Amino acid sequence: MTRVSPGLLRDPVHFLALGFGSGLAPVAPGTAGTLVGVALDPLLRLLDFELRVAIVAAMAAAGVWICDASARRLGVHDHPAIVWDEVVGYLAMMLLVPAGWAWALAGFAVFRLFDIWKPWPIRQLDHAVPGGLGIMLDDLVAAAWGALLLAVALFATGVY
Repeated sequence: MTRVSPGLLRDPVHFLALGFGSGLAPVAPGTAGTLVGVALDPLLRLLDFELRVAIVAAMAAAGVWICDASARRLGVHDHPAIVWDEVVGYLAMMLLVPAGWAWALAGFAVFRLFDIWKPWPIRQLDHAVPGGLGIMLDDLVAAAWGALLLAVALFATGVY
């Protein structure tokens, strides 16, 4: 896959789609984008839960347009440098998980697992749904799978 120029970050759409530049990582840009989510999560936790949910929902809705516009401009559907979906997917999953570095690390690992592995129906959605919706949807479903697995861990450890 062709690497993208750092000069693209001057365009606000690419700046967001490329995860504030994290998508330019030469290796594992999706992991780098997820780390942006890890960094943003503690800041969002300073807000009331309802506001966090609203912000993440707005980020997801905007992400459909942002990722679609960036992909069209790059000429590649879901270019690896487009990582806004990873940022938002991680944040969405963490809405249901307690604060703390242990849970942040577990969330990171679980989200990356499902985003890379793409079990049913993630892979099918990734291939079947076009445009920005498809780019965002597979990561949001990966977040749902991750949240389910973390919920089991939370119940098993007595946290919930």
